[in-house]
Amino acid sequence: MDVIIALYRRIKDLREDNDKTQKELAEYLGMKQPQYYRYENGLRDIPTDILIKLSKYYNVSVDYILGLTDEK
Repeated sequence: MDVIIALYRRIKDLREDNDKTQKELAEYLGMKQPQYYRYENGLRDIPTDILIKLSKYYNVSVDYILGLTDEK
């Protein structure tokens, strides 16, 4: 799986698996929902600090979010 495609799929899957809305994640990350939407749909690159925050929020590795491993 292409790393870029995996990244966007993983953050969406993680959000849905945890029954969270884009708005809830955006608030946690300190941004507005449209900005988070752009990250989740591959319209904007996700900055490293946001990847780290998502990793901590979901208690998974950044490598998992990036699709480099299937081990959370």
